[in-house]
Amino acid sequence: MKLINSLSKEHSRANTDKIVLNIASNPKKFNELVDAFLKGPYRITQRAAWPLSICVQQHPELIKPHLKKVLHCLSKSDIHDAVKRNIVRLLQFIKIPRSLQGEVVTHCFRFLRNPREPIAIRVFSMTVLSNLTQENPELKNELIPIIEDYLPFSSAGFRSRGMRVLKELKR
Repeated sequence: MKLINSLSKEHSRANTDKIVLNIASNPKKFNELVDAFLKGPYRITQRAAWPLSICVQQHPELIKPHLKKVLHCLSKSDIHDAVKRNIVRLLQFIKIPRSLQGEVVTHCFRFLRNPREPIAIRVFSMTVLSNLTQENPELKNELIPIIEDYLPFSSAGFRSRGMRVLKELKR
């Protein structure tokens, strides 16, 4: 299966599942997916983001050598919401190296605080930050008030995730 051809063909759950199944836990094929994601063009990057996040969910160790480059995408001003969403989504499933935690915290707090960000990006950011409080308990002091401030004015999805995260943080 030619990865670029598959990504060019269509953007669907069925196609994404085929790509993920073909990659399985093969680091060489995963590297090809990351290259397609990073190099584009724009439409290929967007379509590669979904299978990338699913592969990382199933095999978190695969992203380790690429994490810094993938995180760099979040600094771009013209990043598509689908790309942003899938990068933040995959961060939920990995142990973030200490050297990259500051960058991740900065991005996730920026997304969480921005009510114009799509809900999925905001709730994935909330989960990533909550996960990081395991190693950095001082983050709770900033995260809890932000969630509590946005809770009354947010969507059902944000409220649901927010209540669950607050319950975990206050244990």
